[in-house]
Amino acid sequence: MWNDRLKGYNIILASGSPRRKQFFEDMGLDFEIRIKQVEEVYPSSLKGSEIPDYLAELKASAFDGSLVHNDILITSDTVVWYKGKSLAKPIDINEACEMLTELSNDWHEVITSVSFTTITSQKTVNHTTRVKFKVLTPYEIQYYVKRYKPFDKAGGYGIQEWIGLIGIKEIQGSYTNVVGLPTQLVYKTLMNMVS
Repeated sequence: MWNDRLKGYNIILASGSPRRKQFFEDMGLDFEIRIKQVEEVYPSSLKGSEIPDYLAELKASAFDGSLVHNDILITSDTVVWYKGKSLAKPIDINEACEMLTELSNDWHEVITSVSFTTITSQKTVNHTTRVKFKVLTPYEIQYYVKRYKPFDKAGGYGIQEWIGLIGIKEIQGSYTNVVGLPTQLVYKTLMNMVS
């Protein structure tokens, strides 16, 4: 249905995330993937949703001059925000275990920003989901990190994996946002762009 509305537009997903690719496929979108590497560095003054907003727009800037009429470039970034700081992707087993130990028995926020860029405009939206873990035991944390190696995931975990199934007590907001893309917000924004 919505592909009829999007006829004539070329949807470009600029992400190497298999989860975002799967969401686009599950949503029935016709799209292509184009990836350009950027150094994901942001000013230290940024807080909360300002960080993924900035990074989503930074990823889009790598395509400056390469978009053509009717291209809609979609870039995205997710951060885990906990006690006033961003928990990025862990670099190793120790850092992933430290992050999950911090998040144990507490609430944190998962913030995903999505930027929609054309040759004439850019719109960036974001969604925040609150997530609470149960008390995670050292055994559970080590088992998960060693088996699932969540080094490509903000906060060191994937909600759709074992740790999410056994460890998450409560969620307030979009589940797909925590996986990596607020799909309802993507749908709504695209529909508004082509209406």
